[in-house]
Amino acid sequence: MSCSSGHIARGKLVLQTGGRLVRLLRTCNLTRASGHRAFLSCAGQHVAHPSRSDPFSHGARILQDRRPNRWGCRLSTSCQVAASSPHAAVVETAEKKSSKQQNQLISLPTTDESPQLDRIRHSCSHVMAMAVQKLFPGAQVTIGPAIERGFYYDFDMPEPITEQDLKAVKKEMQRIIKADLPFTREEVSKEEAEERIKAIKEPYKLEILEGIVARHPNDPITIYHLGKQGGEGEHWWDLCAGPHVETTKDLNPAAMDLESLAGAYWRGDETKAQLQRIYGTAWESKEQLKAYQQLKVEAARRDHRKLGQELDLFSIESESAGGGLVFWHPNGAAIRNILENFWKEHHLKNGYQLLYTPHVAKAEMWKTSGHLDFYAENMFDRIKIEEELYQLRPMNCPFHIAVYKHKQYSYRDLPLRYAELGTVYRYERSGTMHGLFRVRGFTQDDGHIFCLPDQIATEIRGVLDMVEYVMGALGFSQLEINLSTKPAKAVGSDEIWERAEDALREALHTKGWDYKIDEGGGAFYGPKIDVKIQDVLGRKWQCSTIQLDFNLPERFQMAYTDDGNHKQQPIMIHRAIFGSIERFFGILIENCAGAFPLWLAPVQCRIMPVTDAVLDYAQDVVAQMREAGIRVQLDSGERIGKLIRNAEKAKTPVMCVVGEKEASNNQLSVRTYGEDGDRGVMAMAEVITRIQDASKTRMPF
Repeated sequence: MSCSSGHIARGKLVLQTGGRLVRLLRTCNLTRASGHRAFLSCAGQHVAHPSRSDPFSHGARILQDRRPNRWGCRLSTSCQVAASSPHAAVVETAEKKSSKQQNQLISLPTTDESPQLDRIRHSCSHVMAMAVQKLFPGAQVTIGPAIERGFYYDFDMPEPITEQDLKAVKKEMQRIIKADLPFTREEVSKEEAEERIKAIKEPYKLEILEGIVARHPNDPITIYHLGKQGGEGEHWWDLCAGPHVETTKDLNPAAMDLESLAGAYWRGDETKAQLQRIYGTAWESKEQLKAYQQLKVEAARRDHRKLGQELDLFSIESESAGGGLVFWHPNGAAIRNILENFWKEHHLKNGYQLLYTPHVAKAEMWKTSGHLDFYAENMFDRIKIEEELYQLRPMNCPFHIAVYKHKQYSYRDLPLRYAELGTVYRYERSGTMHGLFRVRGFTQDDGHIFCLPDQIATEIRGVLDMVEYVMGALGFSQLEINLSTKPAKAVGSDEIWERAEDALREALHTKGWDYKIDEGGGAFYGPKIDVKIQDVLGRKWQCSTIQLDFNLPERFQMAYTDDGNHKQQPIMIHRAIFGSIERFFGILIENCAGAFPLWLAPVQCRIMPVTDAVLDYAQDVVAQMREAGIRVQLDSGERIGKLIRNAEKAKTPVMCVVGEKEASNNQLSVRTYGEDGDRGVMAMAEVITRIQDASKTRMPF
């Protein structure tokens, strides 16, 4: 994953403005990935993703070009997608820039790349808390961290604040910033901090203090003051480790904004107080803020929940069926079927055996696996059947182990590769669900490899090759790799851990991929490789995962016979490519803004007769296309202008208009989706051949 962006600094976003033209370039940069929960053996939906951190900070590049990229992906009549290199994603506006205009280069960094940006956002959160407590007496603060796209603070408010109140808070923040108040750090004892907190009657701060002392009993307690303490003038303080800017004049009031309100439970516990969270964003300049806001608009246009309704892809029938349960409509189901067939075909080519296993099993199986001990809060309640307790599966792993144990194997039989598109069920609180990104029932593209210790590197390399091929075919060529190593508490010997980690490194080295090492970030049962993909807006999504497991083979007493006729425990590798079909589909929708490439589109071609006089010919075209394996639809009964508009709204890749001249010459007038899509008149046979070829090669028409 090396970067080759010439004059662009590694890991930077470059924004080029001139008139209405805005460009954002993100070169690849590897950052530390977040960890998984224990027992999350195969990537599903419980991973950090941009909708909960920073959907826009990485950006994209915006320019003028109406052609589709190699993947056939387009934005819309006003915005289009192309791929300029393996290391850059492009979003294009329809505005043309005059060649006489001068462009100003603006760096749009991330918090990892700019310590100053991190200080700005952390300081803005304190300024916001000070403003809220001044405007709303009785408001109590809890936590207020800087996050990748900005900052937030959680408040226990005497009366709920509204979106309208945010204007007053922002105005007060701007006043505080202009007052040039200093930030000062103070170290105090636990007793002194406790006394001060009790004096201002802030119970949440007291609980935070107790947590700090429990985690770091020997460290001093640090307080940050905003304004001069003990004298005249404004003053506010909070428990804080920092860092902050020196004074509020280091903050640009034109480069920050308050974005939204949200609800949150104290400590994430729905049995505790419900708080109000205020989200804000802050940048180093107003130009950066403007660019970020533009990306927000584009991200909203691509929202998979909105496009899912508009394109009739899926629904979540919360009222009738319950929240977090996905209903795939015909259009969405058609795409899912293509994705699943593509997945199955590639797995079979790579020596996997496909499985189908039950959705429910005796609770005892989940006791053996450890899920009931460590994962129960994320599982649905058990079901009593004929005096026995059964459990909806939250994972597929124990089922694949059961298939393995049905036979006896020798070392000659390994590696053994199983794969399944297995639907699992996990309890998610109603407030945490989000479209397709976080649901209660979803299908993992699960795979498990059972192998010998000296086969680990080869098997991992095979999975990495598969990730690259599958993700590349679906338009994701930029990957970020993280290798997580042995944590403080782990099962398995030091020798097997060292051997496994060396094998993972070897696989990555032979692949030639750059990666970051997350020391101690592995699961307790084995090291892992996590892969993030980057979309056209520069957002990173963790999908693929490869995890070694020394725990489940021992719990289930798995074995094979070695060359000395002794029983040995196989190495188990959990791996997923998409993570979950539902979540990946949401990412895919947003990546191409609902304009699926021809090979994936639910309807590849629409036939639109100008009049009923040519309807027989149009029906014959449809019949021949279906015979050729093309997903085609006949649209008639409306004026041709409306039919074309409807086809464009449906983002149909190929649209064929049939008039008397076309009918008499066995031809079609062809349009493709997007601006300047007129392809002229072609012979029907040529159109069929071109659609077939484009589908096979996964290229545009």
